[in-house]
Amino acid sequence: MIKICFVCLGNICRSPMAEFIMKDMVNKAGKGKDFYIVSKATHSENIWRGKGAPIYPPAQRCLKAHGIPFDSEKEAALLEPDDYFDFDYFIGMDKQNLYFMHQTLGGDPAHKIHALMDYTPRGGEVADPWYTRNFERAFADISEGCEALFEALR
Repeated sequence: MIKICFVCLGNICRSPMAEFIMKDMVNKAGKGKDFYIVSKATHSENIWRGKGAPIYPPAQRCLKAHGIPFDSEKEAALLEPDDYFDFDYFIGMDKQNLYFMHQTLGGDPAHKIHALMDYTPRGGEVADPWYTRNFERAFADISEGCEALFEALR
């Protein structure tokens, strides 16, 4: 089983979108049982007293508009140092995420940390829709990245 953890700053926009886009892809390909896919945050700002915030409503609307099923009960969860031993891949959305992933996970001796868009020919970062308000652009980037990641893992 391939275990993937998608990571962004708050785990309410980009990383949960990636989690559910990737789950939809692998399920449609008949490979759902071969993957374990989650998403987490590098910062706890969307987690209060142990309870995480739900997926941001505009991100939920974007997933719905594209027919991507998601768990409406999904809550933001914080990346923890011990997660390094539980996953094969940590996939970040931007350079800042990668920096904090290395800090939290204590480095990357097994080379598990990657940028999502590095799997695509164009590279770059997934723009943060929290700031850009462009959830469609984030969806397109994440979809492209997930398709390329899935292809690389086949």
